[in-house]
Amino acid sequence: MKMLACKWFLTLAVAISAALTPAFGASRIKDVASLQAGRDNQLIGYGLVVGLQGTGDSLRSSPFTDQSIRAMLQNLGISTQGGDSRTRNVAAVLVTATLPPFASPGSRVDVTVGSLGDSTSLRGGTLVMTSLSGADGQIYAVAQGSVVVTGFAAQGDAATLNQGVTTAGRVPNGAIIERELPSKFKDGFNLVLQLRNPDFSTAVGMAAAINKYAAQQYGGRIAEARDSQAVLVEKPKMADLARLMADIENIVIETDVPARVVINERTGTIVIGQDVRINEVAVSYGTLTVEVSETPTVVQPLPFARGRTEVEPNTTINAQSDGGTVAILNGSSLRSLVAGLNNIGVKPDGIIAILQSIKTAGALQAELVLQ
Repeated sequence: MKMLACKWFLTLAVAISAALTPAFGASRIKDVASLQAGRDNQLIGYGLVVGLQGTGDSLRSSPFTDQSIRAMLQNLGISTQGGDSRTRNVAAVLVTATLPPFASPGSRVDVTVGSLGDSTSLRGGTLVMTSLSGADGQIYAVAQGSVVVTGFAAQGDAATLNQGVTTAGRVPNGAIIERELPSKFKDGFNLVLQLRNPDFSTAVGMAAAINKYAAQQYGGRIAEARDSQAVLVEKPKMADLARLMADIENIVIETDVPARVVINERTGTIVIGQDVRINEVAVSYGTLTVEVSETPTVVQPLPFARGRTEVEPNTTINAQSDGGTVAILNGSSLRSLVAGLNNIGVKPDGIIAILQSIKTAGALQAELVLQ
């Protein structure tokens, strides 16, 4: 089992290294950067989900649900004076959505709903008309539709089975955009491209590639790297801004990222970047396994004796030491680094401990990210 885990890790790392070798970080600008003026905007609203099969809020524990029901019925012209409502087919929910850039009135977006009260499931419910507001308090969309819940729950007298979350769901294309954002794309005089992974080398290389294109198309420089994240592109006088952006976003550039090792100790996942290097170090890895076994023995007294039946404890302790081999690691490339780690003959959890120790010793020339 140990050899299979090591071989799997070596095969995965070699495949990643081989995939990255032919083209070093060649990507289109649209894949590594986004337009600052084209950012998303968050929307939020409060609404009710109706039509639940007895899985809604208990109105005594969630008084705001009762108040919302009464307010909704009054707006519909129905009197709610007198009597207490004891319905369990309504749930108060928080509705969220993302307003995409340059969204126009009439277009649709998905919305997400989540229960606010003690509802046990939103499966089968319908979200009634809910207004969605932005951070400025203005209403930008209205949501309504059937709620899709992926989780389920089954309960009996002595057992309960749950899978996924039943108190949250989505309404596909459930919101209609009613108001567009104040700013328009073509009202701007320049473009600001923001790198998704900030890096000075990538920003400078992007500006150089855009200027090379601009020299052939417009006869001058139009791009400048502000910092590690932003590249400013000035609009030429006779250029169309939409056409300019369409040409720029398809320019292929070489990206560069810092050397990084990402470790998830919970799942045992190890991701090693291509540029990770390790100075020559000697590593010894060994584990001590201690096994404690309890085998109590029942002791009976002799016949006609005045003794008592007793339980005699019997404990066995075994200690076993594995590994202990000293190996020299010198990772000049990703393939040689992984091969050296696998030569020690440890499992992925052991490799995680080794990498952490090498980083502490100062021999790992990369950023170590623990998740």
